Amino acid sequence: MNSDEVFQQTLEAMQQEPGVILFTALQWIPQRSSLKRLFTSHPAEYPVGGEKTVEISPGWLGTVIEKKEPFLAPDLTALREVFADSELIQQLGCGAVINVPVLDQKDNVVGVLALLDAEGKYTQQSVETAVDVINAHKARLVQAFEAHPTEADVPEPTEAPAKDTV
Repeated sequence: MNSDEVFQQTLEAMQQEPGVILFTALQWIPQRSSLKRLFTSHPAEYPVGGEKTVEISPGWLGTVIEKKEPFLAPDLTALREVFADSELIQQLGCGAVINVPVLDQKDNVVGVLALLDAEGKYTQQSVETAVDVINAHKARLVQAFEAHPTEADVPEPTEAPAKDTV
């Protein structure tokens, strides 16, 4: 089973409960303190391969990456405090977010699943339900994230890249 199939099955499970309008699977890249989008339910607005770095708030990082705990922003006010793209999120009919870290066997964050739905839709019970869904798919989710190497996993190039290469 490939990564997209695993993420799609997880999306379908999340659509049942706790519900989701926008879903993304984000790989944690510790070398750059960034999140790289591996899967999305809305590729036009949130294309695969996109990265979030400076947009990530320290409070969010502390909760999801350092403490390895889910994050809940139940309304637009809370969401705006954390996400620079809150206007686009709102245009998609979303006003609440749950972010849940996915941990490997060594308790390292390999990725984060982002679930977004209408303002007021998510509660602490919604977070617990999302965690239960992730735990039910955990082994395959970890494999799906690990199938995409981060910089630390990629061998060094044998020659220097051109100056205009990013």
